[in-house]
Amino acid sequence: MLSATSTSAPTSAPTIPPEDYARFCDFFYRKTGILFGANKSYFVERRLQERMASTRSESFRDYFTMVRFQASGEEMQSLVNAMTVNETYFYREDYQFDALVQHLLPEIARTRRPSDPIRLWSMPCSTGEEPYSIAMQILENWSQADEYSVEILASDIDSRVIAEARQGLYSARALHRLSPALRNRYFTAIGENFRICAELRGSIDFSVVNVTEPLAMRRFRHLDVIFCRNMLIYFDDTSRRQAVEALYESLRPGGYICLGHSESMSRISSMFRPRKFGATILYQRPVDND
Repeated sequence: MLSATSTSAPTSAPTIPPEDYARFCDFFYRKTGILFGANKSYFVERRLQERMASTRSESFRDYFTMVRFQASGEEMQSLVNAMTVNETYFYREDYQFDALVQHLLPEIARTRRPSDPIRLWSMPCSTGEEPYSIAMQILENWSQADEYSVEILASDIDSRVIAEARQGLYSARALHRLSPALRNRYFTAIGENFRICAELRGSIDFSVVNVTEPLAMRRFRHLDVIFCRNMLIYFDDTSRRQAVEALYESLRPGGYICLGHSESMSRISSMFRPRKFGATILYQRPVDND
């Protein structure tokens, strides 16, 4: 999840003229879909100044030119990483995980042979707590887990958090909602931290993906369930619709998308059909003959 957290910038960092700051916000929006409101200007300017100091840019315009035209794209990725602060923990909003194993997976399995893959995607996955929680929930609570090939994909726009997710090393705070049995079964204590077991680390396909880039999204097709929680709240209406259309194309007909508790598809798109499972509302791509 993205959140604005200010950090101090070097006092010698060049100032950013207002017109250049506006150009940057427009550029970043077009590249990522993330729109910075006026209340985020202090946070954004501080992060820009940190990156300018790190790259020894003499002016903002020099830095902005590098970001836009650097062939490797390395600084653009570093800038994206700097602008996205990820905070999460295991089994967050776990009522959706309950719906997954109690309703969605049994429903999907009825239409599949055991040799057919069931594909799930966590986007954005931050440092990995969500996809690892999904894997544990399936192993612990879906009686047919051994009968089907379940693929779990996990992506984020931030390359730094993807590297951390692959490492699978977490603080005790991230595990605070796990029972002692789950902690003992899937984690090993390393000093004050905990590392998730190698079997789960090897079972998740982690990748860096920008949902607003059509070329990158081509890889994600024929998905059965997408967990896209607390990402769309950082987009404006136009970017939200574009992102939802891309996610729609990634789903199989009949597939589901899970949004965050403060998000509602009804305010974004009419392409999905709401489905209620107990107190949990999920959104389904209609099957072709619906």
